[in-house]
Amino acid sequence: MEPINGEPEAQQSDVVPPSASSYLDPNYWDKRFAREDYYEWFKDYSHFRHLVLAHIQPRSSVLELGCGNSQMCEELYRDGVSKLTCIDLSPIAVEKMKTRLLSKGFKEIKVLEADMLDLPFEDQCFDVVVEKGTMDVLFVDSGDPWNPHPVTTERVIKMLKEVHRVLKHNGTFISIAFGQPHFRRRFFNDPEFTWSVEWNTFGETFHYFFYVLKKGNRTFESYEVLEPSANPSKSLFQEELDVDDYLFRINIDEM
Repeated sequence: MEPINGEPEAQQSDVVPPSASSYLDPNYWDKRFAREDYYEWFKDYSHFRHLVLAHIQPRSSVLELGCGNSQMCEELYRDGVSKLTCIDLSPIAVEKMKTRLLSKGFKEIKVLEADMLDLPFEDQCFDVVVEKGTMDVLFVDSGDPWNPHPVTTERVIKMLKEVHRVLKHNGTFISIAFGQPHFRRRFFNDPEFTWSVEWNTFGETFHYFFYVLKKGNRTFESYEVLEPSANPSKSLFQEELDVDDYLFRINIDEM
């Protein structure tokens, strides 16, 4: 397999976790961000730019969850979106992102240390909330994808409640994810939420999912209750997550 994003093999091995569950450990991310300056989960902005710009206007106030060391906020800024706030749980990622943005003259982009499960913002203050791969972290130790562990369900619903809370009426949540609709839809369609749910895909060899949830646009038919499923307990998604570092590190184009 070729080096990912031009990184030497030695540097890649330094940041590869021993197991997928390491993605839930804040210490793992601090150590990784201390060693790594830039990495894009899944695909970079150019692959889904046409999709995201259909839902973000230059005047939109945008919150990015789990910015890490991605360049997505920079690309949005270059496309005219200036009201950007980025958060990450890692203080190291936040400080390095601040330094990088200032060095490029992007002084208007705010970067804060914050937990997406407990957002430090007032109700209905953002037009758009976007995340790329951040919610996927919550699923790495979910067990059976058809019947996730209760702790997984609790974390995911808590995150979605916070996103729903800070979105303005008619605001949009964009989730760029590895998880397929038959696993994610049951969370998005929980009765707690008033958003509609649509999705698209992008990618060449492998498709990623681009979910668009519009607050206040839900139809009655879309309501679902989170109950155990009678579907088989294994799927390709779960089996792939069991492979070390598959979720975030593997270069799908080289498979």
